[in-house]
Amino acid sequence: MKKIIVLLLCLLMLAPACLFAPSVKAEEITDWVEYELQSNEMTTFNIFHTHSAVDFNILTNGIDALLTHNNYGQLQPNIADKWETPDNGKTWNFHIRDGVTWVDMNGEFKADVVAEDWVWGLEWVLNFHKNDSYNTSMPVEMIKGAKEYYEYTKGLDAEEAKALKLDKFLEMVGIEAVDKNTLKYTLNSEYPYFATLATYACLYPVSGQLLEEIGVEGFRAATNENIWYSGPYLVTSFIHQNEKVLSKNPAYWNKEAKVFDTITIKMVESDEMAFQLLQTGENNRCFLTEANLQTIWKNKDNEFHDYLVENRPSVTSMQIHFNFDKLNEDGSKDENWNKAIGNLAFRQCWLYGIDMTPALSRINAINPLGSANYTYSSPNLVYDDNGVDYRDLVLERLNIKPDPEKFVRYDAEKASALKKQAMEELSAEGVTFPVKAVLYVKSGDQTEFDTATIWKQLIKDSLGDDFVVMEIKEFVSSRNEEVIEPQLYGFCFNGWSPDYGDPISNVAQETIGEDNAFYSVEYSNINNVDKDTELVKEYEEYTRMVREAAAINDDMNARYHKFADAEAYLVEHAFTIPYYVSVAWMITNFNVYSKIYSPYGIQVNRRVNWETSTDLYTTEEYETFKEAFEAGKPGK
Repeated sequence: MKKIIVLLLCLLMLAPACLFAPSVKAEEITDWVEYELQSNEMTTFNIFHTHSAVDFNILTNGIDALLTHNNYGQLQPNIADKWETPDNGKTWNFHIRDGVTWVDMNGEFKADVVAEDWVWGLEWVLNFHKNDSYNTSMPVEMIKGAKEYYEYTKGLDAEEAKALKLDKFLEMVGIEAVDKNTLKYTLNSEYPYFATLATYACLYPVSGQLLEEIGVEGFRAATNENIWYSGPYLVTSFIHQNEKVLSKNPAYWNKEAKVFDTITIKMVESDEMAFQLLQTGENNRCFLTEANLQTIWKNKDNEFHDYLVENRPSVTSMQIHFNFDKLNEDGSKDENWNKAIGNLAFRQCWLYGIDMTPALSRINAINPLGSANYTYSSPNLVYDDNGVDYRDLVLERLNIKPDPEKFVRYDAEKASALKKQAMEELSAEGVTFPVKAVLYVKSGDQTEFDTATIWKQLIKDSLGDDFVVMEIKEFVSSRNEEVIEPQLYGFCFNGWSPDYGDPISNVAQETIGEDNAFYSVEYSNINNVDKDTELVKEYEEYTRMVREAAAINDDMNARYHKFADAEAYLVEHAFTIPYYVSVAWMITNFNVYSKIYSPYGIQVNRRVNWETSTDLYTTEEYETFKEAFEAGKPGK
């Protein structure tokens, strides 16, 4: 026995000292580094003048809303520390907490945040010549006099409208700063869900003193250097297409919030480049491409195999969006495409004739059908009186039951009959086949190009190159400026997440003849189509259904079911085609279950109270996080 003990002691003396040194405990990250694709660069620092997540994801960190969410998606106090409605939703009072200030990008005090700042904000949103109809659909629907004021400003010449202050606005619109800490909204009807809108851009503040300082044109062209901040971060550096730096706001009112010292967002060409930065320690989180995920997942010896973690499902519902008024590069109309895509049978061939499983593998290589999407709305938005998710009401009307083993919308026999019908109807209108379907990708972005290539093959295999041929084209820098605005695309992939807690926030984006219907105005261009076409009549019927549902404010159950009827009509008529809900795989230093979850609104990427680690989180740790999160759900 003594010999054994002596031998062990000798071995211990010879062993490397590091084996017995205390383990270095992982710490919280103080300076966070992440990335964004260059194709998703910000377009504005004016939080009112955008619908884009790429803008909100930054601006919500610099400017605080009335309300926010916790990591379970529940409404939480923010700048408003309490709120109430005394009459079941006809009027709403929000109480602004003391001690909130506006500062400039250097953290220097500019003004106190007061109730009147929300009055200035709403006037800007509703003034047509100041804000170009962005974010108007919600307030004009709900707030007393908002629609009338919007139309009033639209009828003025631009200079006259831009010169407006608050006098006329307060005469017409149901908003009042009762005192410096009390904000009151008067609505058109009882809207019990109005508080959910207090998380969104249309109810954000701007200081009248800032508008006086930089003027209307200065605010329209706002930069990180001239806007004022009230949120947890200041955008202290912005190099277009290169890098953004967000620095902790030393004057931030919420001293209990966990805030990074700095956040650096590197703009990269592709997810592949982001993965390379992660490998060199220059990036704290990376969403994996299909190729990288497959390589790591299939090789247990890969250094990142045990660090693969699955993100929470996105609240954004991705769809195929069609352009009904496509233009050629010389500005002339692409009549062949426009006639074809205006035909219901042609669109329904895309809806029923494409098994999207190969494309979904690009989204989630391990569990592709877990990302399959069959509705315009994503889950968890609202529930009916029986606790049924609104999305399930839509699925029921579409007669769809999601299946983890197959893409259930695919119906080859039905698609074959529709193809025959479409070719007969369109040939009679002078359409020539195959119809050319143009999709644009960013030049140099291999991920986008690979996805487009899969879709090109899918369309060929599913619809036949005697019917449709997909053409891949490239843009250099800005998808919006080079492709969307000049109307050069036949179809594109894009998504929508609801702005507040009601289905109209989704379905109203596709109505016809309304300035604030985002996708109709910005993408489908349906308002440019000949009014006598069947397509326009279908859109008008859909819009009637949406308006009928929107008129129901005293019975939320009936309201949700009517909206489900409208959304099912939208899908069945293939105005857009539901594609996927992202369930991405990643390697990361942060616990996604600790971050804000927003089933609606724009709060989801506020970088507050994130749990992080200087060590990458493991697959096993993430399973523990998920279990703890599920166990802690309200009502458990």
